[in-house]
Amino acid sequence: MKTRTAPAATAPAAPSRRRVVTGALAAGIAAPAFLRAQSAKSAAYPERPVKFVVANTPGGPSDLVGRFITAALTQSTGKTFIVENRGGAGGNIGMEYAAHADPDGYTILLATNAYSVNYGLYRHLPYDPYWDFVGVSELATSPNTFAVRAEAPAQTMKQFVALARANPDTYNCSTPPIGTTAQLQFELLKIREKLPQLADVVFKGGGDAITALLSSTVQMTSGSLAPALPHIKSGTLRCLAVSAAARWPDLPDVPTMEEAGYPDFVSAVDCVLLAPAKTPAERVKWLETQTLKILSTEQTKQRLYKAGFLVRAEGAAAAWARVIREIDEFKRIIDQAGIQKL
Repeated sequence: MKTRTAPAATAPAAPSRRRVVTGALAAGIAAPAFLRAQSAKSAAYPERPVKFVVANTPGGPSDLVGRFITAALTQSTGKTFIVENRGGAGGNIGMEYAAHADPDGYTILLATNAYSVNYGLYRHLPYDPYWDFVGVSELATSPNTFAVRAEAPAQTMKQFVALARANPDTYNCSTPPIGTTAQLQFELLKIREKLPQLADVVFKGGGDAITALLSSTVQMTSGSLAPALPHIKSGTLRCLAVSAAARWPDLPDVPTMEEAGYPDFVSAVDCVLLAPAKTPAERVKWLETQTLKILSTEQTKQRLYKAGFLVRAEGAAAAWARVIREIDEFKRIIDQAGIQKL
């Protein structure tokens, strides 16, 4: 499979302005009137609701972000934006649906890291992650965490690793499903520390993984910040580290993984907008501009922050570059961890 790095939409090349005008005159149409009509047609977009396809069931992190963003865009533009949930098969059902939708700017994929992860996790994908989409905009990011019970002897990541190495039969870690960034960050920790015997106890969701830690079924949990944050703030759980480039504002005493001794260890739930590859470039640009506009507002920043996300106001080029880069990064972790393909 060939890779593609260019972030621009791959719509058919538009004729030059001179050719458009010449053609209009040849057809007996006044050029100024023709150009005004074309401009009005472009300005009318979107004339009907724009769907943001969330490849997960309602209530999850990406669904929450999607509903915040569509509400803000509707209010800001006066147009209609809605969320359409199409969960299942690790996100592949929703991503396939969006990839094969009409590339008219009315069906947009709100993707998480699963878009990049699935290339290395599944034997066959119903979409081509390199060619079927183009970037529109980054939206938000929420770091993953490592946490233990408050009374656990480990005060730091290195202390936990030392205890796990000394007691390989009694130490384990709960994670969300295989292929989530939280599960993969635990596999990365095992690879770096050469701890293949440290068991990964996989649960259906992040909430179940935390419940296992609260009930002392496991000794540590690797998961996203949002479901763990209330327990960390209440003092029930101790967060050993956040897998982010900077400390989380509400947890100023919790180090990043790099500060804990693990350089280049960033793992998060990232949300990004992608459009079907042949979507007209001017519509992709309009969506990018309007999305970055609402992401810059304090209201949007605060709403997402309270949900455990930080705004990531990056445009199409940066969004696509991250998505493509992570395909190789996640595949390498999956291969090194020996995770069986689905």
